[in-house]
Amino acid sequence: MSAPGIDARVLEALQQASSLELYQLSTVIERLLADPRRILAVRKDLHLGQTVRFVDWRDGSLREGKVVAMRDTQVTLHELRERREWKLPYAAIEPPQPDPAVPPQAAEPEPPQAPQPTRDDFRRGEKVAFEDKYLQTVVGTIVRINSRTATIDPGDGTQWRVGFALLRHVLDV
Repeated sequence: MSAPGIDARVLEALQQASSLELYQLSTVIERLLADPRRILAVRKDLHLGQTVRFVDWRDGSLREGKVVAMRDTQVTLHELRERREWKLPYAAIEPPQPDPAVPPQAAEPEPPQAPQPTRDDFRRGEKVAFEDKYLQTVVGTIVRINSRTATIDPGDGTQWRVGFALLRHVLDV
């Protein structure tokens, strides 16, 4: 038994493996192939109407087809030779090579992020605000500063311990 494009030593090692080992390997491979990063790596260069090569799962050969639909985890191809439709995972598609006639688009540089507030940015008695777990804004006064958090008193009888990165200064107008 030989599969096109597969190293004979790998096939021999797989034939020596137990059924349980093959099953474990199969589940690991399925998880890796379902990784969204792998799907995006193929999808980013695909478009409808594009001709691509794909693996025929029946015999392992490469065939050509046109992309007719793209879903979250699979692509639908119209095979050129036998004129039939295939619904395949993106892993079965040979990643298309970027067209050399189209110059690559320059990636926009990411805007620099504002520095995260630290302990040195806050003092006891200052008025600050933050969002609680329900995304409600809580405004209060710093009553204590620890190494990683500040204790905030909103004036309603409760106290909050909040990380400095989540706090923002409130200006009284």
